[in-house]
Amino acid sequence: MARAPSSIVIFLRQSPYSTLQNSSTQIRKLTVEPKYFEFTNEGIKPNQNHEVPQSKDQHFTDIVREVTLIMRTKSKWEQSLLSDFPSSNFSDPQFFLQLLKQQNDAFLSLKFFHWLRSRSNFVPDQVSCKVLFDSLLEANACNAAKYFLEVSGFIPEQGSLERYICCLCDGGMVQDALGVLVRFKDVGICPSIVTWNSALRGCLSIGKTDLVWKLYHDMLESGLVADIETVEYLIRAFCSDGQFMKGYELLRQVLENGLVPRNIAFNALISGFCKQKNFVRVSELLHTMIAKNCAPDIYTYHEVINGLCKNKMLLESLRIFYDLKDRGYAPDRVMYTTIIHGLCEKGWLRDAQKLWFEMINMGILPNEYTYNSLINGTSKRGYFKEAMKLYDEMHDKGYGENTASYNVMISCLCLHGRTNEGFELFEKMAQKGISRDVISYNAVIRGFCEKGKIVESKNLLNELLAHGIQPSTSSYFPLIKKLFEVGDMKEAKRLWNDMQNKGLKPKAHHYDNFITALCIQGHVIDGLDWLAVMLKNKLRPEKATVKRLIQCLSQYERLDDSLFALGVMSRICYFVKLGICYYLVSELERITLTTKKI
Repeated sequence: MARAPSSIVIFLRQSPYSTLQNSSTQIRKLTVEPKYFEFTNEGIKPNQNHEVPQSKDQHFTDIVREVTLIMRTKSKWEQSLLSDFPSSNFSDPQFFLQLLKQQNDAFLSLKFFHWLRSRSNFVPDQVSCKVLFDSLLEANACNAAKYFLEVSGFIPEQGSLERYICCLCDGGMVQDALGVLVRFKDVGICPSIVTWNSALRGCLSIGKTDLVWKLYHDMLESGLVADIETVEYLIRAFCSDGQFMKGYELLRQVLENGLVPRNIAFNALISGFCKQKNFVRVSELLHTMIAKNCAPDIYTYHEVINGLCKNKMLLESLRIFYDLKDRGYAPDRVMYTTIIHGLCEKGWLRDAQKLWFEMINMGILPNEYTYNSLINGTSKRGYFKEAMKLYDEMHDKGYGENTASYNVMISCLCLHGRTNEGFELFEKMAQKGISRDVISYNAVIRGFCEKGKIVESKNLLNELLAHGIQPSTSSYFPLIKKLFEVGDMKEAKRLWNDMQNKGLKPKAHHYDNFITALCIQGHVIDGLDWLAVMLKNKLRPEKATVKRLIQCLSQYERLDDSLFALGVMSRICYFVKLGICYYLVSELERITLTTKKI
């Protein structure tokens, strides 16, 4: 790849920043004689072979020291600086350079630069611009660095420009960084692998894996070879795309070549395999980390414990949690919250409360996620007053003004029959500008249905759909169940079909509830049809559902259908009590005798 000229090919063939500067501004050549200064990797240093005249250097040093002190201590120094130093030539490039070196504050230096430009015909030299630009990059002030390029006409050297790309990526301005990177490619300059990796990391941080693969392709085309950091980002990109096995295969490949990525790559794979419930692979990755002297850290165990909890393997997650504590690890707030949430979901409230107080005694204060988990668990166990007390405590600490916290409290109110209060909180969300999601709507729909308010529930469902929110089966199920219960079969089936047309697949317990409701309403044939559909979709009915259906079919003298349902119970390995068989045989004999008499 061709070497960049000193002007970086006229700032990468006319950077768009240059069009924003004043047309009258000219870039003046460096006015400091080269015998006084030299440029090194550490910045601007006095040339060891030549000395700056002592009187001039001392003169600048004294004034600069006073000016920097005034800038740090006086709020409106811009208004009086000229009158305080009437004989000083602030436009002298050497003065500005000395100030940059002594100020040690990139933002104050930039402010002084703007002041100079507004008060005089000051035109900064390249050396001063480089020092200021690099100091802005060191301070991670990507917006300020971008603006400085726009107004100064400064042409950075390649090293500074590459650091600028890294700064933009770290600051979340990934598109700006890619724009500069593309111009490197257009003029035939190849940035370093560090810069490419920074761009890959930036794309991952904003979830743009398509850009990761494009950048990687461009990097290979430029002739660069990926290093282990590049591989880490590729593994993470595979995981973000859900292609965990491809990421795993890439990991195995680099391990065979003697390279070991950092924990972050292992953690991404562990998280992915936990989502797939592939705990055999998770165990293998943990053993690989230990074998490669890449000891699992607290974040690794976060992923494992979180994966186990989400897959309802609470005992296993607790074993790891307590084992970590025994081995000297200090669980953090995220880990405590994860375990507390898992315990609450399991209904083990006392254990969750014990960890809550242990966490506080350890000096780790709960956040809104911890509060929400305990509020939800306390509410589900029937302790409404305690849940409300926790909710008020959370608000007093400045938490709770977000969608998740409102959803927890709305669900709590509706669960305890206080649906009107839950609906008031639901309306309050809109008034405060807090977005309402599908969980918000589902909680109130369920609450209204339990109160028999079918019209209000349907209105909320229609509102949810009108706002473009993707519904879930829980958006439809309470309403369909209530319609079945009141005998409105036509509307219930319409909503059922609408739900399926939206790609929502009912779960087994939905079918169980509907079959039971149909039996209660006397629609046993429809119940049998739903059982057939359930079996066709490879869903396993509850034993009580089939038993109820058999009894209803028998009452309506549908013995053939009853025997079919009995066969279903047998095929899915439900134990059939002798009482049911005796009942069916008795019914069969009764019907036979009745038929002979006729």
